[in-house]
Amino acid sequence: MTLLVPREIVARTIDILRRGGAEKCEAVVLWLGSGPRGAERIAEAYRPDQIADKDFFRIPSAAMKDLMGHLRRTRLHVTAQVHSHPGRAFHSEADDEWAIVRHRGALSFVVPRFGAGSTVANFMDQTAIYRLSDDDRWIEVPDEEVLHTVELA
Repeated sequence: MTLLVPREIVARTIDILRRGGAEKCEAVVLWLGSGPRGAERIAEAYRPDQIADKDFFRIPSAAMKDLMGHLRRTRLHVTAQVHSHPGRAFHSEADDEWAIVRHRGALSFVVPRFGAGSTVANFMDQTAIYRLSDDDRWIEVPDEEVLHTVELA
């Protein structure tokens, strides 16, 4: 499985996460893409309306409805979610419960320190990446598999 992510998308994602961090809140960005599962290309960093605080985020039902309309219009699908944490990057119980992507093999990226210090160049080194397993558990992608999972273009 390789997810192709343009560097401009990563830059926009970091900017959105930092804006949330400036308010001491987590933020979530959905990476929308096209192509078959396992060979998708990200086309958009989508920031849904969200409710967030320093240690959680949630997308209200009205924002989910807006997202579904956007997906229909653009013919894209939610490929991965990216969100920030105030401290270290890990998948919390709240992250498990409120994850937007829920299909087998889904990817969830967790960016530390609200994106402060993150750049396109160091994004993959700082970010923890999790994949949803067949038994509905978020498992961290080992460092040696990251290069085969995500490619920055």
